Amino acid sequence: MTDLTEPRAVVDRQLAAYNAHDIDAFTATYTEDVVIHQRDGSELRGREILRERYEGQFARARCRAEIVGRLTEGDWVVDHEIAHGLGEGPLRVLVAYHLRDGLIDRVDFLS
Repeated sequence: MTDLTEPRAVVDRQLAAYNAHDIDAFTATYTEDVVIHQRDGSELRGREILRERYEGQFARARCRAEIVGRLTEGDWVVDHEIAHGLGEGPLRVLVAYHLRDGLIDRVDFLS
């Protein structure tokens, strides 16, 4: 049986919630003090800011992501993702997730 707080399982739940456009399930996978380093160099800080950032995107129900590769080490999960519905065409990104106490506390968009 899989431990639901194991890093891979948490990131899998986060991705499933993202693809289902379920803002409550999505934000529940993050710590209250999550820090997200975005591709443009800006940061999002906190679960409520994360909710605000994604609510509109989820309401349009066009976004989805697929994993084409994954590495894990300790509390880190690094996914090679293809994101759809965010722009003109698919967007390829590397995303590093760090987990603390069974929740995502840091996200780095690496490309």
